[in-house]
Amino acid sequence: MNNFFFNGSTHTKLDEKNRFVLPQHMRYGLVENGELQFTLALGLGGSLAIYRRSDIDKIVRKFQAKQHIAKYRKFFTLFFSTLHHTTCDKLGRVLLPPVLKKATGIHQEIVIAGVLNKVEIWAKEKYEADLEMFLGGEDDSLAKMTEEAFALLDESASESDAEAALTKQEQEEYQEI
Repeated sequence: MNNFFFNGSTHTKLDEKNRFVLPQHMRYGLVENGELQFTLALGLGGSLAIYRRSDIDKIVRKFQAKQHIAKYRKFFTLFFSTLHHTTCDKLGRVLLPPVLKKATGIHQEIVIAGVLNKVEIWAKEKYEADLEMFLGGEDDSLAKMTEEAFALLDESASESDAEAALTKQEQEEYQEI
């Protein structure tokens, strides 16, 4: 499961009870220790994020060390007060809590997008507007963003070289970060 990552996207609608069907291939990626449990959270850019429970556990451990830093207080309150540990029903439906629906401006139509270690949920209008802006834009923002993202691959090679020089204990600590 170490090489698994979320990818692809699908358009769907919320039902009358504010539920949506999470695609089967994405549900598969959320199973840990034989259980399908995950966490819904506020994401970046107006989206929601679905995280594996183990990923949320890592986030919590790292944030706990920073919880008394004043500049993060409001973020921590907002982030953790809107976290929802949940699962799917037998049909693969997920209930979207009203607070998260309101925070993201989701009405009925959504886009579910797999993005590396998480699944993002977008209001269809917002997703399509962002997509149009990047794909149909006259500027070269998509080209610049693509170039910068692929440059990260070169940075990870130099990080791997640096990591190889670390002791085994240092490597384990580095991997946790």
